[in-house]
Amino acid sequence: MNAIEQMTIGEYVAEDFRTAAVFSKYGIDFCCKGHRTLEEVCDAKGMDIALLQDELSAVLNTKGDSGIDFKSWPTDLLIDYIEKTHHRYVEEKSPTLLQFLDKLCKVHGNAHPELFEIHDLFRGCAGELAQHMKKEELILFPFIKKLVKAAANNEILEMPPFGTVDNPIAMMKHEHDTEGERFRRIVELTNNYTPPADGCNTYKVTFAMLQEFEQDLHKHIHLENNILFPKAQQLEKILF
Repeated sequence: MNAIEQMTIGEYVAEDFRTAAVFSKYGIDFCCKGHRTLEEVCDAKGMDIALLQDELSAVLNTKGDSGIDFKSWPTDLLIDYIEKTHHRYVEEKSPTLLQFLDKLCKVHGNAHPELFEIHDLFRGCAGELAQHMKKEELILFPFIKKLVKAAANNEILEMPPFGTVDNPIAMMKHEHDTEGERFRRIVELTNNYTPPADGCNTYKVTFAMLQEFEQDLHKHIHLENNILFPKAQQLEKILF
């Protein structure tokens, strides 16, 4: 096996986020399950690894200025970006989506009973994400910023109440997995966000918003699982 086959999906996307489109095309989860190698993914899906590598190489060898190199960002700047971009997105979009889903259930629920499960799934997602983000903003992220400051100033840092940073990170990753599974079910129930023939404009807008929400969540989880969390773990190893 050569070195490129040993790279994980998450490492590909961390290197160049444009590769996410290739993985999404084949239904490969690059955020919650980004720890898998190309070989593992292709074996599980019965895919030709050479075909996948060719498509990834085509993306990686194409010059583009649209991709942001998040790996090169300072860790504290990355935290600020996640909060101001992705946390804020969830906070702003969740109430609107819940309102639209409630309306769809009332108007179309009899003809499309799957809407009730979609509504319940997204309501659960919105509630859990709100708590999840608060834990990051109040506990994990401030500690990572302390790690950054201590490393920059050669300071001694006391061990936090939760012990190693691995502990809250493991919890956050587990919660990421839960939301990934929840959205996989939403994708099934919405037929990959395809409104039915009798769907009104609200139906179409709601499904489009759900799809956009999932895409933003994938980027959000990717930035944390594949870039921020490894940076924090590496910093802690240096300091302790």
